Amino acid sequence: MSADLACWNIADLRRKARRRLPRGVWEYLERGVEDEIGMDRNRAALDALTFVPRVARNVERVDLSAELLGEPSALPFAIGPTGAAGLIHYNGDIALARAARAAGIPFTISSASTLDLEMIAVEAGRVWFQLYLWENRELSFDVVRRAQDAGCDTLFVTLDLPVPPNREYLFHNGFGIPFKPNRQNVVDVLTHPRWLLGVIGQYVLREGKLPQQANLPPHLRHSIGKGGKPGAQFKQDNLDWDGIAQLRAMWRGKMVLKGVLHPDDALEAARRGIDGVVVSNHGARALDHSVAAIDALPAVLAAAGDRLDVWFDSGVRRGSDVVKALALGAKGVLLGRATLYGLAAGGEAGVTRAIDLLAQELRRTIAYLGVTSVAELDHAVFGP
Repeated sequence: MSADLACWNIADLRRKARRRLPRGVWEYLERGVEDEIGMDRNRAALDALTFVPRVARNVERVDLSAELLGEPSALPFAIGPTGAAGLIHYNGDIALARAARAAGIPFTISSASTLDLEMIAVEAGRVWFQLYLWENRELSFDVVRRAQDAGCDTLFVTLDLPVPPNREYLFHNGFGIPFKPNRQNVVDVLTHPRWLLGVIGQYVLREGKLPQQANLPPHLRHSIGKGGKPGAQFKQDNLDWDGIAQLRAMWRGKMVLKGVLHPDDALEAARRGIDGVVVSNHGARALDHSVAAIDALPAVLAAAGDRLDVWFDSGVRRGSDVVKALALGAKGVLLGRATLYGLAAGGEAGVTRAIDLLAQELRRTIAYLGVTSVAELDHAVFGP
């Protein structure tokens, strides 16, 4: 049972995750970039939005279901792409996919996953695929075709990392790719035997190798002990709207652009036949002084009108955060760190616990606001 974790909010899962992970892995999961101003800004912007509760409303039955990108979902959120899952838990992407399937919500495979996308797709219910591109575009298109053949019905193209981000802490702790052993991080790993044996040890014993980014072209795949500087495998600095049009032409399903913060970019996406955008600053892991995603959401929504499905991510830690995004007009929310905390704390059961906690908080918040479904949420729930 996921409740056996004795975690009663996402913060509890976060604390347990921090204890179980070596410092370097924890910092990769948790931290931002440069001075990490953006992480505080994301949280402050969400906290600044206040609700006005209503009374004497019949909220005995609250419907949390939603339509996400044309299909029904038990909840108005999905698990977003997180490439580090396989370093947090052995075959972590499978645990995430199974928990999402059990909860009746979509799961997004990351192109940076440590497992072949086909292995993950068979474990999921509704499954999407997220793409980073590399220099040889034809090889990038090959993995897109694989995702389509594996049953992924929506392609998410992440645009907010045109160049590798400046995560300076990776150089200090040596936990980038390639992993660079030093006295500090070796001691750190040895003092976390549960992670060493339960994650890295499982890869070595069962597969005879360290994890690698499995969906990259073979010549770019490197285990965590080898490879170039962080981010070097991907190349998006020359991706423009014509390149996006190429992807749109070849992808038969819905296509969503992730990392849109400017309304003009949303307008261009609509003109190019894109189905949706995710208003996101990559969880403050890209440009440090970026606008908070929740602050950018209203302008993008206004520009998109009814031509795009507009989603939100970046900083969701409570069901009330989901409510705020939906009430502003977002069609859905992507989860990132929240479910990774659960994964680190308790594997699939921990992910299930994270989803359950957010759903409980979502239901409770909606009831206080006097509405009986997520479809009823609008600007009227906010304070002055």
